[in-house]
Amino acid sequence: MRKLGWILLLVPGLVQAAERAPAEVERTIRAHIPDLPITAVYRTPVPGLYEVVVGKTIYYADASGRYLIAGGHLFETRTHKDLTRARLEELRRVDFAALPLELALASGPVDAKMKLAIFTDPDCPFCRNLERMLAGLSGIRIYRFLFPLEQLHPNARRHAEAIWCAKDRERALRAVMLQDEDLSPPLDCHAPIDKVLALGRRLGVMGTPTLIAGDGRMHIGGFRSEAELRRWLQGG
Repeated sequence: MRKLGWILLLVPGLVQAAERAPAEVERTIRAHIPDLPITAVYRTPVPGLYEVVVGKTIYYADASGRYLIAGGHLFETRTHKDLTRARLEELRRVDFAALPLELALASGPVDAKMKLAIFTDPDCPFCRNLERMLAGLSGIRIYRFLFPLEQLHPNARRHAEAIWCAKDRERALRAVMLQDEDLSPPLDCHAPIDKVLALGRRLGVMGTPTLIAGDGRMHIGGFRSEAELRRWLQGG
């Protein structure tokens, strides 16, 4: 495991809870951190440690509010489960049925039981690794929202527009992301990139790839294996 930014607590049988903290504890924490726009404060399975929710971000604090942990993840060491990530997925859950799928590139069986939406940057190395992994998966309906991050990848928008405006979008996507071809869109191309960027901002997409499972859970970053990705899609 990585050590930086992790909080490893040796507590057997740890299960992340979402029970509100006692009112007096919440008042104390809010009083001692007045500049933090706290949404809610919850108990954690660790006595004396509280989950401080700020929008869709999680911090941890002691009951006095004097000590605040930022950027750390709470792990259950017996199972290696990332409890913070599980809670963040709940906080960031979206309504999959409300996604404007007409703005996405769809592939895979229409009647597939598992669904996956991806906000992907054509020039993002992690997105390209994910595409290589997806090439080996079957039985999943995939919706790709082209989400170029031009500040990181100057050619990403041009590549995204070229993919959307291609006669064979899947082939163009593979050409750019798997074969590193430098494609440009036709002059009359009208790709809905701005709409996708606005959608991503509304949903809190902060990087690519960002994955959304059929039940609305959101995951930022890739997976180490096809099996891990499939388990996540299945709710594991």
